[in-house]
Amino acid sequence: MGNQPFICEAEALPGLEPFVEGELRRRFRKQRLRLLPGGGPERVPFRYRDDPRDLLTLRTPVAVYLVRHFAIPRPRALLGHQNFHILLRQIETVRDLHPSGAFRTFRFSAAGKESSVFTRLRDEIAEHTGLEYSPKEADLLLRVRPAMLRADGWEVLIRLSPRPLSARTWRVCDWPGALNATIAAAMVELTRPRSRDRFLNLMCGSGTLLIERLLRQSASRAVGCDIDQAALSCAHENVSAAGLASSARFVQMNATRLEFPDGSFDALVADLPWGQLVGSPEDNATLYPAVLAEAARVTVPGGRLVIITHAITLLEDVLRRYANRWALRQVIRVFQGGLHPRIYVLERTEG
Repeated sequence: MGNQPFICEAEALPGLEPFVEGELRRRFRKQRLRLLPGGGPERVPFRYRDDPRDLLTLRTPVAVYLVRHFAIPRPRALLGHQNFHILLRQIETVRDLHPSGAFRTFRFSAAGKESSVFTRLRDEIAEHTGLEYSPKEADLLLRVRPAMLRADGWEVLIRLSPRPLSARTWRVCDWPGALNATIAAAMVELTRPRSRDRFLNLMCGSGTLLIERLLRQSASRAVGCDIDQAALSCAHENVSAAGLASSARFVQMNATRLEFPDGSFDALVADLPWGQLVGSPEDNATLYPAVLAEAARVTVPGGRLVIITHAITLLEDVLRRYANRWALRQVIRVFQGGLHPRIYVLERTEG
C-alpha cells in the first residue's frame, strides 16, 4: 500500500469503543492515523497511512477491517467489471499481509447473502481468487453493508486477519469461563499500567489478564494466583506461548487468605466468579466480601483494583459495606457471551 492512505474500521465489543479509540491514539502518531467521524456502537473508523501489518498487533479491537466505498445503488453493481476488479484488488491487498496459504476460504456477512446476487458474487470471487466458499467459518471475511461513512452507496469491509484479533495466538490452553482477551486488555488500561507496578491477578485462571498486562507493558513484579492447580498449569502453558514465562510468577493460593505482606501490590485485577459457569450465588455471597477485604490488605493506598463480574447486585452491596477501604472510580458495562457484565474500577483509600 505504500504511503497511500486508506480507510479502516475497528470492531469493538459493546462498551469498549473508548478503549479502542484510546489504543489507536496511543499507538499511532497523527501523521499515521486519524480517527474519522461516522463511528457508532461497536465501530471505530479511521484513516491510516503506514504498514497495515502494524494494525494486526492491536489488543482492544475484536477485528480490524479494510473499508472500500462503492458509489452504487445496490450490491448487484459489485459484479460490474470495474467494481469487481476493485474488490479483487482489495482482497489481494489483505492476502498480501500474510504468508501464502493463510487464506483458503471466504464467506460473506451481509443481509441477503443467500440471494442470487451474492451467489453470483461468491462464484466470481472463488473463480478469480482460488478461495473456497465456506458459509459459516472462513479465513477471509467480507462484510457488505449500506454506506455508513458516507451519505449513500455501499461499503465492503474485508477483515485484515484470518481470525479475529481477539482470538489470541498465545491461548494454547483454553479454560472454562476464560475472559475475552479484548476485555482483559481494557481492564489492564484501567489499572493505569506503569513499569514500576507490582501487579497481582487474583483468581487468575488460565492467565488472560496477567498475559495482557505484560504484553501491554513490563512490570517490576507480576503474579497470578489461583487455588486450582489445573488452572495454574493452563496459565503456565499460555504465558510460555506468549513468550513471557520469565516475567510472570504463578502461585497456588486462596484469594481470601493471601500469603503476601500488607501493601505488597500497586495494581490488582480479578475476573470474579459470576455464579453461572463458575461458582454459585451461595458461594459468592461469602467469597466476594472476603476477596475484597484481602485485596484491600495487600494493596497500597492509592492502588487500583479492577474487577469484572455479572453478579452486580452482590458486588455493589459489598462495595457499600467496604466504602472505607475502596473508593469506586468508574463502572463500565460490557458484553461477553450473551451477558452484560460490568467492570468496576476501585481505588484503595487510606482507611
